[in-house]
Amino acid sequence: MFRFILRYAHDIEIAVESIVSNKLKSMLTALGIIFGVAAVIAMLAIGKGAKQEIMEQMKMVGVNNIIVNPIVQDKSSSSEEGEKQTNKFSRGLSLLDVDAIKETLPSVKRISPEISFNSTALMNGVKYTAKLVGVSNDYFYLYNLPLISGAFFNAYQEENGIPVCIIGANIRSKFFSKVDPIGQYIKFNGIWLKVIGVLQKTTVSLTGFEEKGVNVYNDNIYIPIQTMLLRYQNRALVNTKLVSEATSNVFIMGGGGGGGMARIIVSSSDASTQSETNYNQLDRIVVQVNETEQLNPTTEIVSRMLTRRHSNVKDFEITVPELLLKQQQRTKDIFNIVLGAIASISLIVGGIGIMNIMFASVMERIKEIGTRMAIGAKKMDIVVQFLSEAVLISVTGGFIGIFLGVIMAKLIEQIAGIMTIVSFFSVFIAFGVSAAVGVIFGYSPAKRASEKDPIESLRYE
Repeated sequence: MFRFILRYAHDIEIAVESIVSNKLKSMLTALGIIFGVAAVIAMLAIGKGAKQEIMEQMKMVGVNNIIVNPIVQDKSSSSEEGEKQTNKFSRGLSLLDVDAIKETLPSVKRISPEISFNSTALMNGVKYTAKLVGVSNDYFYLYNLPLISGAFFNAYQEENGIPVCIIGANIRSKFFSKVDPIGQYIKFNGIWLKVIGVLQKTTVSLTGFEEKGVNVYNDNIYIPIQTMLLRYQNRALVNTKLVSEATSNVFIMGGGGGGGMARIIVSSSDASTQSETNYNQLDRIVVQVNETEQLNPTTEIVSRMLTRRHSNVKDFEITVPELLLKQQQRTKDIFNIVLGAIASISLIVGGIGIMNIMFASVMERIKEIGTRMAIGAKKMDIVVQFLSEAVLISVTGGFIGIFLGVIMAKLIEQIAGIMTIVSFFSVFIAFGVSAAVGVIFGYSPAKRASEKDPIESLRYE
């Protein structure tokens, strides 16, 4: 390569002088390459960002998770199927279902029930709307939720419904910005909870998955499932008839083993505002299987098991978030391929523009070509001269396009809120393509110039 440059250094120098002496024409010629490379880098950055976001979301929704959600019966529905199902008794999703799944299916790795409701957290006169979530310890492993301080629930706290909690990052920022929250107390819906752990903050967006059982973890307060059932709400203890007829009932039961504290069971239905009766003890069940290949068969078995346990009443639905995300990823991949193809067309158009300008340049400089060949220049010297000119324009446009593409990617991320990642691979590909475009589309005009007859070229007017 070095010997080639030394051999044809003068030809390359002439090409550089031609570009410098025609700055405007050279810049206009390079515009197609500039915008083509910028578009390719921006589109690849969007695709890379989308893939990264999907991978982060997949971690947050949990790998190999199956989510069972209850279907709350609508009293306003008058369909025959609805009436038939209403006549059959079903206790809805309950802890008994959790135990049955855990004991029956060997493919289940972890399982966690979940009950949640929104209310107000209070401390030192500061109020904050948050979600209280009753779970088991498996929940934090299911959703990859690490602690930054403190500990998870122990067996005694889980079994006896002790009023302890693990808080999200936003709860900590709101109430414990200046003190260590571990060992502090926070009041939620009238009951004091001792903070034993703080979750690491997550910045992953999970829009669209809230209804599928994926929570906004930073704003949650987590308590043991037995604490939720004993001290807040247990819909399994509320008579179905009373729930359907009540307008806004609150049942207060004796303190039991709660240290004199009353057990409060709040009906989740309000006949004056809702047409639904939620008789499910649990708001959802999250099941994790050992291997991805076991997702579909386990989903089918869980569906059959719950249908049988619920007296053939279809009062639940099963979702596999990982499969939904993979389907979303495939859709985005297709979309990114289309965008990349459209952006690549700009490079092709830019290459055609270079070829056209170089052909015009050959016609304009016929006398120059004839003069060079008359004083001893070989055909290869003419090829190198015009090919170097095309490649230099293309490569310079590629450099400018890379810079512009990186700026475009950052602007898209800032303005549109879309994650973009500019990788070395995308820059290398875009630059390589721009150089290849210069060679491919510059060779034909260069070869045509070298084939000119020097005598005819000198006579050309």
